[in-house]
Amino acid sequence: MDRETYPNTEAIRAEQSTGAQQGIRAEQSTGARRAPSYVRLLETGELRRRVEALEALLERCTVCPRDCLNNRLKDEIAACYSGQLPIVSSYTPHFGEEPALVGIRGAGNIFFGNCNLRCVYCQNYQISQTHKEQIKNEVSHERLAEMMQELQSQGCHNINFVSPTHFAPQMARAILIAAEQGLDVPIVYNTNAYDSVAVLQLLHGIVDIYLPDLKYADDEAGYLYSKVKGYKEYSRLAIAEMYQQTGDELFFSEDGLLQRGLVIRLLVLPNDIAGVRESLEWIRDSLSPRVAVSLMAQYYPTNQAGKTRRNILLSRRISESEWLRAVAALDEMRMEEGWMQEFDGAAYYYRPDFTNLELPFKDIRDFRT
Repeated sequence: MDRETYPNTEAIRAEQSTGAQQGIRAEQSTGARRAPSYVRLLETGELRRRVEALEALLERCTVCPRDCLNNRLKDEIAACYSGQLPIVSSYTPHFGEEPALVGIRGAGNIFFGNCNLRCVYCQNYQISQTHKEQIKNEVSHERLAEMMQELQSQGCHNINFVSPTHFAPQMARAILIAAEQGLDVPIVYNTNAYDSVAVLQLLHGIVDIYLPDLKYADDEAGYLYSKVKGYKEYSRLAIAEMYQQTGDELFFSEDGLLQRGLVIRLLVLPNDIAGVRESLEWIRDSLSPRVAVSLMAQYYPTNQAGKTRRNILLSRRISESEWLRAVAALDEMRMEEGWMQEFDGAAYYYRPDFTNLELPFKDIRDFRT
């Protein structure tokens, strides 16, 4: 099956009711739902060992490529403004992800506060760049595990950790606690891709689905618009490690829900700032032309975008011609696995408001009957 478009809620409902959403290509694996890998790691004791290895990285923090070396176990604060305990800004069933993650009851999104990037156009800036306010959302590992159990009990098809990079050890600890209490849905690692390879290696088998953004094809854009050095190198190394773990095959349950695999998101930015074609060429040539790609049209100027001359190139929505060029690049490279957003409406559909912590995304109303 070729790329699906979303959000078309009527079409999604029709697919869900007929069972037509069975994956992206005919040779992809489908079958009875199986236990996530972290359940097997729990049974062997390997999950606990991995958690302890991840937590050791917090003493001189090397959890992301910034390598701040602060002691987060003593709540020493550096670039991500985060200490020992996780910060959860919101958790909720979410229907704005790719269709194979959403199903009929939604992805179980857990939004971590703060971030290791400072994207000037961040759509979640209310929680990613307000560390003085977010400290009040600090929770224990046990409470985070309870949130996961709550989302599973509501019928969510997975636990989707949004911006997990700087809280990877805390996330793993909570997964251990929740797994001991019966958690058994897939774990989604929804990341900006500025991740440490060493951390990702320790997450092998803990994470079922990698969902990285590949934001830029050059380091200059990463520095100008996300305030980090070496984004191109570090993100590609991270995604290559994810690919090493998953390969290019997606595994689905019988009802078409994604259980395991890698999906790379490409957000089209104005004035080709993202370098979508270059990123697609890298995915095709360095990974595989069969890797699933999610092409996104939801950009709109928010946060600091367009407020200063430095960000003026980001001060508008993308044009239809910019979107069509990105789609054409996918077609020219014969990369047909994945999803794409509908151009019309995407920039208005995905506009969170985290002042409403229980319902930051209004899209949930489109799925309630």
